Amino acid sequence: MELAGVAQVDERLYVELWVSLASLLRSYTAAHGLNGDRQATVELGEVRITVRHGDRWLDLQRDGSRVAWRREDGRNGDLELTEAGQLQSSEGLEEMDLAAEAWARELMQ
Repeated sequence: MELAGVAQVDERLYVELWVSLASLLRSYTAAHGLNGDRQATVELGEVRITVRHGDRWLDLQRDGSRVAWRREDGRNGDLELTEAGQLQSSEGLEEMDLAAEAWARELMQ
């Protein structure tokens, strides 16, 4: 029974981190769009975040702590949300806010 409780806590944590990631993407796309009076849309669902700006888009899908991302140009990858709010990839650890800022900068160019 204790393991089920731990799994529920873990899932709640990943849901909170997911919502935080969407908030970071909203904030950073808004900041990058200020100079050009441009806006991006950020759609948040339980397991999907979609960010769109013009023809550019970023699609993130979550399964527990695992996150698959795709871009309009065919690029894609897999990440893992850590309990510390970082994103783990094959290239190493990155703070979630730095990843969100980089995605927003690319999308809003």
